Amino acid sequence: MRNKEFFPLVRLCELYDLEVTFFEELGDFGLIDLKVYQGQQCIHQDALQEVERIIRIHRDLHVNLEGIDVVLNMLRRQEELEARLLRLSNKLRRYEDPFQ
Repeated sequence: MRNKEFFPLVRLCELYDLEVTFFEELGDFGLIDLKVYQGQQCIHQDALQEVERIIRIHRDLHVNLEGIDVVLNMLRRQEELEARLLRLSNKLRRYEDPFQ
């Protein structure tokens, strides 16, 4: 594991003006995966986009942890449905008459 793969929670707290406990609660609730790297609590860089999404939901909509979990599940489900709709539309397009 390389250092550049992990982002320290302390730095996230500085960037977003949040307490470490907020991220620890997210980890306890299973919304993010916290790792300890070189003695610091960190998140993997691949999770940064999801963390930013969680912070926006929390701040902009004033949603608690349980609500964030519900919103994220609904967004994932919506993305799955949109992908499925796209696949079905592409399959249907194969059978459409190109001369109409």
